[in-house]
Amino acid sequence: MRLRIFYSTIVLSDIHLGTSNSKTIEVSNFLKSVNCRRLILNGDIIDGWALRKGSTRKWQKKHTDFFKIIMKMMEKQGTEVIYVRGNHDDFLDGLVPMSFYNIKIVREFIHESHGRRYYVTHGDIFDTVTTRAKWLARLGDVGYTFLLWLNSAYNKYRIKGGMSYYSLSQAIKQKVKSAVSYISDFEHELVRFAHARKCNGVICGHIHHPENTYYDDIHYLNSGDWVETLSALTEDEDGKWEIVRYEDVINSLVDGSTINVAS
Repeated sequence: MRLRIFYSTIVLSDIHLGTSNSKTIEVSNFLKSVNCRRLILNGDIIDGWALRKGSTRKWQKKHTDFFKIIMKMMEKQGTEVIYVRGNHDDFLDGLVPMSFYNIKIVREFIHESHGRRYYVTHGDIFDTVTTRAKWLARLGDVGYTFLLWLNSAYNKYRIKGGMSYYSLSQAIKQKVKSAVSYISDFEHELVRFAHARKCNGVICGHIHHPENTYYDDIHYLNSGDWVETLSALTEDEDGKWEIVRYEDVINSLVDGSTINVAS
């Protein structure tokens, strides 16, 4: 039996199930390789915007399988699941807040660990483009979809040449001044809000940019996404947070280098 890596908490966001760019197989494989007490699904897990567009993006068996894996985690491991509503899964608005079995569906959440309080939000409420001009956000979504298509084509070329995966879309965003400025403003706004809520840190997603840093005394954490970066946030038994990448986790299991393993 393959050993699983154990974490106290895992945070996933921005999987965008229902889109062609979602790395559903990879995120499912990731969950099959881990155990955790608490799994936080921090928004945009299901992409309702894409599913409403019609026949080009349909719900597939692999998307259902993703949730079956989570159900097994709940049944076999006793994992608590916190589903935080994001902007792309805004169809949940009529349900939140809701609790059943070992699942909570919420708009926001306070994660308490080792005497520290983390404000958990998808992050879209701090994005004025999303909250005040949804039509503009959807227009931007079209451009982002094109960027991801370009990224996919570029990486097919790299794979044929024997080269490893490279996120062209991430590299482009990090060189565009307006994108860099937007990310910085987004982070500072969330940090200010966490401080106002008397929290020690904030955990978010939304901008597809994984981060683990401090702004003064506030711990800022972003789980990234499963469209470009294939990243997650993990918290160990001692309360230490890390950004983990899909490739690193899978490689650690293959070469047997994992040291923090569930029994």
